[in-house]
Amino acid sequence: MRHHSKVKKFGRVKKQRNALFKNLASSFILNGKLISSEAKVKSLRPVVETMVTKAKKNDLSSKKLLVSLVNKDAMQKLMSEIGPKFSQRPGGYTRITKMPRRIGDGAKMAKIEFVE
Repeated sequence: MRHHSKVKKFGRVKKQRNALFKNLASSFILNGKLISSEAKVKSLRPVVETMVTKAKKNDLSSKKLLVSLVNKDAMQKLMSEIGPKFSQRPGGYTRITKMPRRIGDGAKMAKIEFVE
């Protein structure tokens, strides 16, 4: 039985889940916003917020950790643009906005974007 497990599995094994979040986080960081299902967006938010917190430090260990979590282009953008932009903000770097349901299967959709 699950008994309130905090990990949402999304019908994938662990390696596939990690690849999913790596790709979602990379595209979100590079584009500044992402539209996906509500469950994926809600699970992506804490991942991205910890990445921004690490990027604010701007040291070598943070770069190595971030490059293991996202691709190199996204890491460069985190360190050069996004980290300094939120240097004075203590947290809450992203905003989730609910959108209309997807037409094909009726899934709940949401948009995640950086707070200005």
